[in-house]
Amino acid sequence: MQSGVQAPTQAELEAWNAQLKAVGEEYRALMEEMMERMAPSDAADSVYDDMRESFRAGAESLMRNPSLLWQAQSRLLQDQFQLWQQGMRALAGEAMEPLVTPAKGDRRFNDEAWTNDPHYLAIMQQYLLFSRMVEDLVEGLDGLDPERQRNLTFYARQVVNAMAPTNFVTTNPEVMRKTLETRGQNLIDGLTRLREDLANSAEGLNVAMTDRSAFEVGDNIAVTPGSVVYENELIQLIQYSPTTEQVFKTPLLMVPPWINKYYILDLRQDNSLVKWLVDQGHTVFLISWRNPGPEQRDLTWADYMQMGPIAAMGAIEQATGEKSVNLLSYCIGGTLAASTVAYLTSTRRGRKVKSVTYMATLQDFRDPGDIGVFLSEPVLAGLEAKLERDGYLDGRVMAFSFNLLRENDLFWSFYINNYLKGEMPAPFDLLYWNTDGTNLPAGTHAWYLRHMYLENRLVEPGGIELDGVKIDLRKISTPSYFISTSDDHIAKWNSTYYGALLPKGPVTFVLGGSGHIAGIVNPPSRNKYGYWTNDALPETPEEWLAGAEHQEGSWWPHWQAWMTSNGYVDAEKMVPARQPGEGELDILEPAPGRYVKMTIPEVLGETPASPGA
Repeated sequence: MQSGVQAPTQAELEAWNAQLKAVGEEYRALMEEMMERMAPSDAADSVYDDMRESFRAGAESLMRNPSLLWQAQSRLLQDQFQLWQQGMRALAGEAMEPLVTPAKGDRRFNDEAWTNDPHYLAIMQQYLLFSRMVEDLVEGLDGLDPERQRNLTFYARQVVNAMAPTNFVTTNPEVMRKTLETRGQNLIDGLTRLREDLANSAEGLNVAMTDRSAFEVGDNIAVTPGSVVYENELIQLIQYSPTTEQVFKTPLLMVPPWINKYYILDLRQDNSLVKWLVDQGHTVFLISWRNPGPEQRDLTWADYMQMGPIAAMGAIEQATGEKSVNLLSYCIGGTLAASTVAYLTSTRRGRKVKSVTYMATLQDFRDPGDIGVFLSEPVLAGLEAKLERDGYLDGRVMAFSFNLLRENDLFWSFYINNYLKGEMPAPFDLLYWNTDGTNLPAGTHAWYLRHMYLENRLVEPGGIELDGVKIDLRKISTPSYFISTSDDHIAKWNSTYYGALLPKGPVTFVLGGSGHIAGIVNPPSRNKYGYWTNDALPETPEEWLAGAEHQEGSWWPHWQAWMTSNGYVDAEKMVPARQPGEGELDILEPAPGRYVKMTIPEVLGETPASPGA
């Protein structure tokens, strides 16, 4: 035995044996539960088939170009030899610079052991060299169509990131320290949390991202004062209480997405777009979408239009007496808003909308980004079969798919924290919202994915028909404001830009910094990210950006100036502030209302697993 190394006592050995037995029992229970969930759905089966086909196509391409594989392997061998040489010199006491380092923003290897401990340093570098080889191989393949190349790149990235040493107990220094400190209690706690999360998942694994007990809708999030003044099977319409004595005459209707809940726009008072708009003098109405279940299976895109924005406009006229509104829409809510304005234009009611704003909205779906991996023809066919059978798409499935678009940040980091370290995730309101999902009705979602994502028919004149009316975005004369974000992985800005080229009316396009959420929910008080403006609208997003000027701070005041300077709201013709219930509509209940509080387990009649169960 080496000097200074003390053998464990009998009591310590017994304690470790007890912990190992507990780990084994948790693991056995986990395997039993997983076996019950092994049968994949049609949608999951189609994704697995597409993955296999993508790797097969990649292998065939590689066989046609053996020199590519030889070059990649040769480079890896040379790098490994250099790595071995550096290891020998480091053991001799020589200070060495790492041969390869993580990419900027890769937080997986932040622990000091990855650079200070030769053992972990070597593991990290071997992994990064392997990752680089796979990336080079996939990029160098010839003869693949762009869609197959994109899918293969995505699947290869998922496999490589799943193999990261940070995801395993014995090759993660933080987890090893925790395991020794707690005698494996972290692994017991982690397995328990894994079973809880599996029980609360539909397909895949929805990893808990936050302490959900720390938040309650209407209590510490979604708290801007207001009232529900109208409802139907699909929406509740919230009218927010004014904070100014005078308000703009034309009301503002917010159309949020229904893939997630509206309160991303009203998380806290210091970052609430809703509150900021109220404080600027707008009479703000907002659509709160119902969380649908099997009973709503037959709802169509036209139903969402009629029972959503169009019904809301009618209710707003009853509440305020105003026959027109300004629309402010977000994500898929913006796609619906564009459809609605086109429909109103074709039915000679275009003047009901004075202006329309699209936040991170796709209208031209020519390049949907990585999310297109899940929307190829065979994958979509499997998803359509599942929707036809169930009547809805479980929102947890959608959340899992979206999380895989940023897998290291939105999946593996929580996997390590929750299951390997055995720790509870920290309270974070944004991640609470991210896990508070909504279902999607079969009649709407299948149609949307095929007609827009797959076939890109919304940009075709007459390509979409709603309630017997063929719509054409090119006929829209309503003034439009597009705000997209530079790092958006849901609605890529270079795709949203092409939507701005469609209307015949005046268009302003603005590019914000950051991503799909942070770039939109960017209050002026934080003075973050900035945005780019360009009065011209050239044919391509690259040309637009080349001629754009960067502005400091939030885009919110720029939007407000656009509204007032163009007369879409008139600062010279303000009216007394409107209180909910003063018009022809009675108050039904206080905001945020019932619909937004409906969770997926409640809608489906499930009982979610409680912490510690």
